[in-house]
Amino acid sequence: MAGAARRVGAETSATRGLILEATEQQILEEGYGAVSTRKVAARAGLKPSLVHYYFPTTDDLLLAVSRRGADESDRMIEEALASDDPLRALWGFFVDTSRTAMALEFMALANHREALRSHMARHCEAMRAREVRILRKLIGDRLDRPDAPAPEALSVVLAGIGRAIVMEENLGVTAGHEEAIAFVEQWLDRLVPSGNDLAEPEAASVR
Repeated sequence: MAGAARRVGAETSATRGLILEATEQQILEEGYGAVSTRKVAARAGLKPSLVHYYFPTTDDLLLAVSRRGADESDRMIEEALASDDPLRALWGFFVDTSRTAMALEFMALANHREALRSHMARHCEAMRAREVRILRKLIGDRLDRPDAPAPEALSVVLAGIGRAIVMEENLGVTAGHEEAIAFVEQWLDRLVPSGNDLAEPEAASVR
């Protein structure tokens, strides 16, 4: 099912990148159900046989798009955690609406594609573990305070509230969002007052 073993074209191929970009646009404009070799090839200005050369099955293609998105999310999270104000930068990542449509499509798609679901689950678990390790290192003894959440809880709460806000905004629902954002920001201020420098030079490389 997973396409890494069957993919023929090189990871760095410009043609492969063009195919992935065309697939992403197809998903954003028409949904994952509209993805087909023929449509992606037409959008990319390529022959369908060339798409098959790089991605023998549709699962291979969708998995590659998911991995590309995961890599970009990882990069953004690493940048947030290595910033001068990592907690608020991480919160900003979670309420970023620029990735909403694609994220929603892949969450729905994962319900129907086992290979994709397994990859997304592994990536989310690894991402959370990395966040927890870095948050523990950055916040340190502040986590011992009675009112401080465990870093595991902090990661889940920030992601969960952020995801709910982003998903609802995608539907046009905004009731309660300002209050929820204010609540999170007040909570972060109690944990780490704004302006405190928690960043460490090696933060982005912690694994």
